[in-house]
Amino acid sequence: MFRWFETRLDPFPPTPATQPPQSLVAFCRHYTRGAEKWLLLMALLSTAIAVAEVSLYAFSGALVDRLGAHTPATFLAAEGAWLGLMAVLVLVVLPALNLLSSLVIHQTLLGNYPMRIRWNVHRYLLRQSMGYFQDEFAGRIATRLMQTSLAVRETVVKLLDVGTYVLVYLGGALVLAASSDWRLMLPFAGWIAAYAALMCHFLPRMSLVARSQADARSMMTGRIVDSYTNIATVKLFSHSQREQAYAREAMDGFLATVHRQMRLVTTVNVANDALNMLLLFAVAALGLWLWHAGAVSIGAIAVAVALVLRMMGMSQWIMWELSALFENVGTVRDGIGSISLPPTVDDAPGAPAAARARGDIRFEGVSFHYGKGGGVIEALDLHVRPGEKLGVVGRSGAGKSTLVNLLLRFHDRERGRISIDGVDVASVEQDSLRAQIGVVTQDTSLLHRSVRENILYGRPGATEAEMIEAARQARAHDFILGLSDAAGRRGYDAHVGERGVKLSGGQRQRIAIARVLLKNAPILVLDEATSALDSEVEAAIQENLATLMQGKTVIAIAHRLSTIAAMDRLIVMEQGRIVEEGPHAALVAAGGIYAQLWRRQSGGFIDCPPASASTASSPASVSAEPDASSEAEGSRTGGANGENTRSAAESNSESGLSAGQVSSGKP
Repeated sequence: MFRWFETRLDPFPPTPATQPPQSLVAFCRHYTRGAEKWLLLMALLSTAIAVAEVSLYAFSGALVDRLGAHTPATFLAAEGAWLGLMAVLVLVVLPALNLLSSLVIHQTLLGNYPMRIRWNVHRYLLRQSMGYFQDEFAGRIATRLMQTSLAVRETVVKLLDVGTYVLVYLGGALVLAASSDWRLMLPFAGWIAAYAALMCHFLPRMSLVARSQADARSMMTGRIVDSYTNIATVKLFSHSQREQAYAREAMDGFLATVHRQMRLVTTVNVANDALNMLLLFAVAALGLWLWHAGAVSIGAIAVAVALVLRMMGMSQWIMWELSALFENVGTVRDGIGSISLPPTVDDAPGAPAAARARGDIRFEGVSFHYGKGGGVIEALDLHVRPGEKLGVVGRSGAGKSTLVNLLLRFHDRERGRISIDGVDVASVEQDSLRAQIGVVTQDTSLLHRSVRENILYGRPGATEAEMIEAARQARAHDFILGLSDAAGRRGYDAHVGERGVKLSGGQRQRIAIARVLLKNAPILVLDEATSALDSEVEAAIQENLATLMQGKTVIAIAHRLSTIAAMDRLIVMEQGRIVEEGPHAALVAAGGIYAQLWRRQSGGFIDCPPASASTASSPASVSAEPDASSEAEGSRTGGANGENTRSAAESNSESGLSAGQVSSGKP
């Protein structure tokens, strides 16, 4: 029985995830598709339960009056059928309604419904552009996904379940009170009106506080997660105290919202208790007066007082349910701002998959500025022929990594055209485009999974033998066999930690190279691919890279000029333009920028000129590529060289994590 209800709502619908609307109602409606019939059934069951429970109060009042009208000897004979009907209601109907309602809510909706939302939001966010993830903490995005999905569930369920139950119950109570004497209904009507006014005054204020609290919680959690994620940097610079102060500032901000919320709660509680006491006094006094006047029976007074006691208990429950509803509404509104954003880089409607590339790459009049005034790539023309090995040289901020990011379509160029084999990269599916390009970067990021899963990420369908051969070629097989983790997994099954933190830089790089070797894409991008390796391992891997590059179009970015001197052609970039190009020997003989860089090398690295020589090379200034995160962060995803770093003040956006709760039942 449980399993049947648990499988009524698919938590992972196959329909494509689309951009959600930005209004509250439309957003909730968007993520309710497919669950409507079960939500409607829940509302109908709540209605039936409310009607049945109110009818029990009518039964109790009638029972008092009928007991007074009969003797024990005549009561059962006269009222047996009526008592039997009530017994069926109490023993069969109400338990069956509650069972069915509980199965629909707990087995069908509470687990599957928010999971559908998480699934659809996650699939949609995976389509977002690189800029979206560079502007937000990963923890903040994940928090918004989790707390928004729960908040949508809470909002919809409370409106349809709790809201329906309360409206039907209060309406039934008014009708039942008025059935004896219309005057007995007046205290209930007055209480409902005053209670509604109380909620209308305080709940919007609670919603505003809840929205501020959700944002403050995100900020607090984001700062804490940022410290943990960068714990090596914190310890290297001995900044534990600084991080404590940084987290406490956010905690103080969160605590301030909690205090504001609790002040409202106390005020509402006191006001609600006062209303309840007034209702009890008014109903009891009015009932006694009407009974004294012969207008109502003793049973009617019993029903009225019982309803008051029931509503006193319900008032607290209703208040907290409505408070939670408004709190969740605030959370949903907060999440909409992060989730309901269109991708800045999206596939064209009906975009086809890219065919297997020959590797003919063209940049024609391409300009890109990260949406800012300064130039990063400016009117650039470049033709890389199929099978050509191109080396890209330039000082930090010259635009080298941005060039690769545009080719990978992490960003859309602002002007011009980028094509592979004559096909505009913006006209094909992004995934199929990137499947044609293998990338090895300087700052390699590995998934917090096994070594096997990380290598097979290059080609999930590869065999075990192909995976091991790729690891051998990358000079990684031997050290992989010696790996182990805290769970006792060894070798290729050992987990590497978040971003590969359990491995050395050289080990991470070799696994990344094995991953790209296995991918075997026709276009290869090397962005300081061997800079994290020692000289002996680098020399060994260079031989395999030379084999890997055969028959491929290669774009290699390097500060260590010796690693790209043997390329077919070199280009020198300066302020987003190509200022020199040609083979190594010709560029050295020309005596230009490349020759100066070559002469200034010390140990194979570019010796950047002093600050006065160029603003772009000044360590105290922002480079010519203004969106540093696209360089520094892009390097982790296959297109950047870590040429700049955004200031800590810009990058420290908040994130958070919270969980919603759903009432386990009626009071």
